[in-house]
Order: sequence, then structure tokens, then C-alpha cells
Amino acid sequence: METSKTITVKTTVNAPVEKVWKFWSQPEHIKNWNHASPDWHTPIAENDFRAGGKFLSRMEAKDGSFGFDFEGVYDTVTTHQYIHYTMADGRTVSIAFDGDENETKITETFDPENQNPVEMQQTGWQMIIDNFKKYTEAS
Repeated sequence: METSKTITVKTTVNAPVEKVWKFWSQPEHIKNWNHASPDWHTPIAENDFRAGGKFLSRMEAKDGSFGFDFEGVYDTVTTHQYIHYTMADGRTVSIAFDGDENETKITETFDPENQNPVEMQQTGWQMIIDNFKKYTEAS
């Protein structure tokens, strides 16, 4: 499988960047949006939100049939603008936040893994970022 290209997902949240940043980074919010579908959840979220800080989200099927730890270390955290991190498996993710009054564009780019088709990975990550938008706008 081709793994040299990156995958990008995007959304625009109808909220100021300060709120978007808070909801993206605080564990009590991460637990509420960090899943691709309603049959999944994130019962554990830990986040040391700074360069060199570690994060962990435990993502599980609600029926207990499957789960995994999504974890890594932040390389760069530029408040209200940019995040870059390295996942435990060595892949990297960059997230740009472009705030303009009551609208924030989020662009997330990541290295694909080798186990699942690129289209499946893009769809899953897009569903998560769409869930973030829905949760943030409703709160």
C-alpha cells in the first residue's frame, strides 16, 4: 500500500477560535466528541497540552468488542493556531486553526497507517472532526 502521501480532513466550526481550541484540548470535552460513530466512545482522555507533553485517548466500542489507545507526544503547540504531534507509532499529525471572529477553519493532515485503506482512514478521521464541529457548535 502507498503510504508516502498524507491525508487531509477539514471542517469549519461556527465558533470563535478560543472556544474551538478549548474544546479540542480539554479532556472533559475530548471525551464527548472523539469518536467516529455513536457506537464508539472515549472513556479516558488525558492531555498535557504543551510541546513535549503527552496525550492519551482510550477509544472503545460501546459494546466492549474492541478498543485501542490513541496516544503520542506534542512537538509544537502554538495557541489558537497550530498543533503538531507524533503518534506512538511514529506517524505525524499537523492541525491548523484559522479563526475569523465566530468561525474557525480546522485543517488536519496526517500520515496514513498501513493496515486500513486510505479512504477508510480519511472517512474515519473526517467523521471525528465532523463530530467535533457538531459537539462544539451545540455546546
